[in-house]
Amino acid sequence: MLIEVKVPQLSESVSEATLLTWNRKEGEYVERGENLIDIETDKVVLETPAVQAGLLSRILKEEGSIVTSGEVIAMLDTEGKPPEAKAPAPAPEKPILMPAAKRHVEALGLNAEEMKGSGKGGRITKQDVIAHAKPEGERGTRRVPMSRVRARIAQRLVESQRNAAILTTFNEVDMHAVVELRSRYRERFEKEHGVKLGFMSFFVKAAVSALHHFPMLNASIEGNDIVHHDYFDIGIAVGTERGLVVPVLRDADKLSFEDIEKRIVDFGKRAREGKLALDELEGGTFSITNGGIYGSMLSTPIINPPQSAILGIHAMKERPVVEDGKIVIRPMIYLALSYDHRLIDGREAVQALVAIKEDIEDPTRLLLEI
Repeated sequence: MLIEVKVPQLSESVSEATLLTWNRKEGEYVERGENLIDIETDKVVLETPAVQAGLLSRILKEEGSIVTSGEVIAMLDTEGKPPEAKAPAPAPEKPILMPAAKRHVEALGLNAEEMKGSGKGGRITKQDVIAHAKPEGERGTRRVPMSRVRARIAQRLVESQRNAAILTTFNEVDMHAVVELRSRYRERFEKEHGVKLGFMSFFVKAAVSALHHFPMLNASIEGNDIVHHDYFDIGIAVGTERGLVVPVLRDADKLSFEDIEKRIVDFGKRAREGKLALDELEGGTFSITNGGIYGSMLSTPIINPPQSAILGIHAMKERPVVEDGKIVIRPMIYLALSYDHRLIDGREAVQALVAIKEDIEDPTRLLLEI
């Protein structure tokens, strides 16, 4: 019996996708649940598992094809039989390529088996491919297609800059209270909850508290209307080889420190594997981005439309500060709050950032919700 292999249902905000690499050739046997092909949208990479076992009798859409929800891309013969088992022969290990590296290898027509991987477990990264394509001492140029994720990022950044009146306000924060609290309870927290106590949960809690008091930062503009949100869905920016993605912590005001840390760890892992679901990347009323993990000392984050504000966190450095008339060394960071001035006044933005600063410098306020 021949059955159709279809593109998974895409979300309403995603009209089309691109077929990446078929994992099986025509005539090859596939097991039920085996991933036949990865499909790249402008947000995530989706797997397309076989709904039944059988022979991949015909591939209707080649790699690189643009497809839409429910489109038939191959035919599967469920009456096909697996090939007879043969005595296993030792085979050389095939190199494992990261998704971005795979696209570059295919675009440049390179042989991955000639490369050495610098990634985890010997995986070949995008940088490994670039280094192999351009031997030391040679000059040249390369043209590779922009991925859907990178193209979408470019589109949204330009859209944000063009359609919003973006301003940024800055402040510095003394992190020593959070650092001491985290050091004191880190081992007990991890033993109790099975996850490390990071800094991001404190910033999520502080941001939600500020949004409670300054609700315009949690609102958005739709035409000539202001859309107020009575919930707090916080986007957490995650960097991957494919680009920046922003999975959303739904109802962040109802989450404990444990819940926040576990979800952030899960987001990061699945973002790097390209396994985030589309609905996890949609919506969001406010975002947080942490350039500090890459060493950034200061930046002006760009708003994630249609949101109206975003908090930027930066690298923590020990610096001399004056405290009670004395110079002391404190772990300091800079915070940046970018906001849409069409909706949010400067006074409101500054006060919201000061509220976040005060909560971080006195984290017991977050624990007591005062």
